[in-house]
Amino acid sequence: MAALGVAVLLLLGLGLGLGRAAPPVVLWHGMGDSCCNPRSMGYIRGLLQRRLPGTYVLSLRLGASALQDVENSFFMNANDQVREVCGQLAADPHLKGGYNAIGFSQGGQFLRAVAQRCPSPPMLNLISVGGQHQGVFGFPRCPGESSHICDWIRKTLDLGAYTQAVQEHLVQAEYWHDPLREEDYRKSSIFLADINQERGINETYKKNLMALKRFVMVKFLNDTMVDPPISEWFGFYKSGQAKETIPLRETPLYTEDRLGLQEMDKAGKLLFLGVEGEHLQFSEQWFCDTILPFLQ
Repeated sequence: MAALGVAVLLLLGLGLGLGRAAPPVVLWHGMGDSCCNPRSMGYIRGLLQRRLPGTYVLSLRLGASALQDVENSFFMNANDQVREVCGQLAADPHLKGGYNAIGFSQGGQFLRAVAQRCPSPPMLNLISVGGQHQGVFGFPRCPGESSHICDWIRKTLDLGAYTQAVQEHLVQAEYWHDPLREEDYRKSSIFLADINQERGINETYKKNLMALKRFVMVKFLNDTMVDPPISEWFGFYKSGQAKETIPLRETPLYTEDRLGLQEMDKAGKLLFLGVEGEHLQFSEQWFCDTILPFLQ
């Protein structure tokens, strides 16, 4: 009878452990958002905890408060943000065995920088939801209450996106990619040009990114906030003009395989997903049906 009781407990433990077996999940929010907004990251964190019982979920915060976190999404140097996040992840004992990462909007390219620069603890799968991996060349529209800030950002970028002062203090300038000024971009971009290997090949970046099991890129098919939207699938404008876009597989980054994306693609590690809707507008059902399977 005692043996039967132990067997039942083991079976129950296995059943309950299905949720706990999922690796930890790290979230990084987008521009103008915070770690814990109940309508965005707070909601996603709660959803993951409900659907993956027992799974540790970390929603990254940069700063001492949610307000400072929002401010830092505009004004804290992206390289400093990545460095601080790498420190947070390395110090978190829950993550030492590896974790899955979901980046929303600019959080997508920031988490890719983490994967390339900070391989310990190991990132298992990277899911970029609307991330702009070839950067942006415009801010047609801004989220919620941040519109007045974005008006100022547009003016600042127009005046001098690649000046040292703007590059060091305006996050969006650090992934500003002007196809009409490619040389200035390659020379002066302190963040995106570095992680996209525009000034030379960092073999460590390439090796670390290729260590991912999957790199999932989600593009919003009706996006009017990201310019160009194809950047969400790592495509961009053809160099020298700002009308015709080309997909990732036609870019020098891919054909020269500077980041290992071509090799990852051939191995089935790159996934390009599309979802109807505006930037970061998706249903809970879509998220559960599409994203959760990559986390289990």
